[in-house]
Amino acid sequence: MNSLTDNAIMLRVKAGDLDRMGLLFERYNRQLYGFLFHMTYDKEASEDMAQHVFYKMLKYRYTFTGDGEFVAWMYQIARNTIKDMAKKNKNKLYQYDVEDIADKIGGGTLADEYLEKKQAKAELHRAMAKLSDDHREILTMSRFQEMKYQEIGAILNISEGAVKVRVHRAMQELKDIYKRVEQ
Repeated sequence: MNSLTDNAIMLRVKAGDLDRMGLLFERYNRQLYGFLFHMTYDKEASEDMAQHVFYKMLKYRYTFTGDGEFVAWMYQIARNTIKDMAKKNKNKLYQYDVEDIADKIGGGTLADEYLEKKQAKAELHRAMAKLSDDHREILTMSRFQEMKYQEIGAILNISEGAVKVRVHRAMQELKDIYKRVEQ
């Protein structure tokens, strides 16, 4: 998954070799879906948006220059897609389904431990849902997507130091919210 290889593939797509987009889809569809899900907590909307991001990448392939990282370009399209969806669905609040999330915790634990994990995970997701969009976005990238601060900085067009500050502030806000949700 070398980013130079990703850039080279996207440049070939830009040149008209549209079949190459399938390789990028295979590499990034799950990661992109995960980002979108953590931003919306809506499974179906996240699936639709992930498809829409790849459609936009094809439609606007001429804007990819290859100078920056492919991933930063892709995430910028994803961020714009989220904003477009939010404008379109202003009155609709996106809530997660605790049961869907709890099912993914995994088996093999005792019933009490399972219930504790289920409750803790539900509380964490409730707290994440209450974060500002900017804080949820930066925590999703840094903690759930496990992106490096340098990569996040490229996506958000800010310095690595600014990313560190924003992650710290977002974690503080999340801790405060989590404590309130827990009580």
